[in-house]
Amino acid sequence: MNTDPGPFQRSTRAQTRGRIVIAGGGIGGLVAALTLHEAGFAVRVVEAAREIRALGVGINLQPHAVLVLSELGLLDDLRETGIETGSLLYVNKFGQTIWQEPRGVAAGYPIPQFSIHRGELHLVLLRAVERALGKEAVRCGATVARFEQDADGVVAHCVDRESGRALDPEAADLLVAADGIHSAVRRQLFPDEGPARFSGCMLWRALTEADPLLDGRTMVWAGHAAQKFIAYPVSAEASRRGRSLVNWIAELRIRPVDDPDRTPPPTDWNRRVDASVFARPFDSWDFDWLDVPKLIATTGFAYEFPMVDRDPLPFWSRGRVTLLGDAAHPMYPIGSNGASQAILDARALADRLLEHPSIEDALAAYDAARRPVTAAIVAANRRQGPDEVMLIAEQRAPQGFSHIHDVIGPDELQSIAAKYKQTAGFDRESVAQAAARRRAAIERSA
Repeated sequence: MNTDPGPFQRSTRAQTRGRIVIAGGGIGGLVAALTLHEAGFAVRVVEAAREIRALGVGINLQPHAVLVLSELGLLDDLRETGIETGSLLYVNKFGQTIWQEPRGVAAGYPIPQFSIHRGELHLVLLRAVERALGKEAVRCGATVARFEQDADGVVAHCVDRESGRALDPEAADLLVAADGIHSAVRRQLFPDEGPARFSGCMLWRALTEADPLLDGRTMVWAGHAAQKFIAYPVSAEASRRGRSLVNWIAELRIRPVDDPDRTPPPTDWNRRVDASVFARPFDSWDFDWLDVPKLIATTGFAYEFPMVDRDPLPFWSRGRVTLLGDAAHPMYPIGSNGASQAILDARALADRLLEHPSIEDALAAYDAARRPVTAAIVAANRRQGPDEVMLIAEQRAPQGFSHIHDVIGPDELQSIAAKYKQTAGFDRESVAQAAARRRAAIERSA
């Protein structure tokens, strides 16, 4: 099989390590490009979009993922762009406090948690890739449609996404599929898997500039499993002007929990819709400190998509091909974990490739390190993850309460929050240990 590197970045170290093609230039794909380049590989990213732009709404980066980005030299960029999250607040549909806890540095972590505009983070990562690998390392306007591999290498066959026209293939020693929930590589590995699994809930997401919410660093979760509203600030630039760019998510259940039909509704992904489609159930949700109807009305529209995931896979890797991020473990957006887990995948993949002399052994170790962890998060998110406190409050006190401890005891609240952090790997002790291990590894290699 021809594995000529073509336009790959070349260095003596990279030529020793090998060449890697990454399908997908999203957050996971670009972080993988940085970690794999740092590990000494020549990397080529194949991205379907003709131009990478600052699109999307807000996301969260948990401390264990921020640690990876910090090691890549991006902490100052995150501070310049996003908001260091200070606290998380859960309230019921009347705005009554269920649970509040500090987050990031305010909670004693050695590294911050960030709320940030997805598109701005995307550009931060793209600029970092272009600085480290060169602009030619990202090939836009091409989609990996299928692959072939043998004992000597792998070839990614590319097409133009809009026309379907065949484009020049990419040859390498390893193909990493970071091409999202509709991954063509995953579909080739698992051709009988079928569509994504629908939760029964629809999401509408948007950004609205407004007066600061509470202290300007708080993430708010309101409601319960069948009707939820999430809001948090994502822009350091807006904060410097005394304003907040608020990322908000309205969520409504449109199918019963026990509905056997798990096929997503026939809707365009990220379809822009008028607020009248979903706003009415939130008309009474004015808590003084959070005016949900005003936020929705000020924006007037949102991007709609069904909340979906996929069942965990029996393996991610075959031969010289592996999966990463949403291609490997799409999960419900509960607990603010999707992007963070993709970043952790990227770090783990680079580390395993450095530790093992053969690609096959490295991928087996990568599977063993990441697949069980992410499968547990998928399962936890299906049970509402940390949002379980909202579900319990609604079940036990649908008309509200005088004090949450009359409904849920402090130990139960603390247990739910702590258990999810441990499942997702961002409890304070785990993050501190990871930071210590990385420092020791850097010192050993110096």
